[in-house]
Amino acid sequence: MNSNQNAVMSSLTSHNPFTGRISEEYDFLGMMCPNVVVLTQKLGATIAAWRPGNTLQGLEIGCGTGLSTLSLLSQCEGLHLRAFDASSAMLKQARANLAKYVDGGRVEFIESDALAFLQEQANASVDVVASNYAIHNFLNDYRDQVFAEILRVLKPGGLFVNGDRFAIDDPAQHLASTQADIRHWFKTFGELKRYDLLEDWVVHLLSDESPDHIMYASTTLATLQSLGFADVHSLYREGVDMLITAAKPA
Repeated sequence: MNSNQNAVMSSLTSHNPFTGRISEEYDFLGMMCPNVVVLTQKLGATIAAWRPGNTLQGLEIGCGTGLSTLSLLSQCEGLHLRAFDASSAMLKQARANLAKYVDGGRVEFIESDALAFLQEQANASVDVVASNYAIHNFLNDYRDQVFAEILRVLKPGGLFVNGDRFAIDDPAQHLASTQADIRHWFKTFGELKRYDLLEDWVVHLLSDESPDHIMYASTTLATLQSLGFADVHSLYREGVDMLITAAKPA
């Protein structure tokens, strides 16, 4: 990693929300957002149905503790992954949670900034790029650069699959959805007396909702199309939780 990449990594790590209690107890996400379980399963199922029986080389952006990595590997027997994340605490859990896949040579967990890692990859070098609840955390300009790099590293005909939090285009509907989420979080964490985690997640949500972070569905689909992706569409949506796919033209 060169000096510029080290500077980027240092800057992002200092602002990384997944370095404290959230990273150490990330499994609470399933209680907070039940759709996470649905999207995680659909992420792996989508790739499994795409080219069944083929050997695939893939990348996973923001693998976290390995929940989505497990879905990908368990449902896609021919898939080999390099999964990367900027949180060392979460990667430690991922390596432990998926030790058999690490030992079997099907996944390599790498600590890296997403954009820096993608920029190091060769043109047209992977079959599939997957991500689950990670890309919405990026700043808008940075996110667009990540999308462009995904297109570059995919082989012709390759697939990008992203399950994530996408803001609802109608402001009133989005506000109502966000308010419902916060009410649910207060109930969930209040019953467990975990107001420390509640505080961290509410602060994190405010970052997600900020103008330089918020990821709208229609804007994202339009951006992918403008970059040159084909067959850009949503396979599933429930509230702010959505699964999208986009292909690199053959």
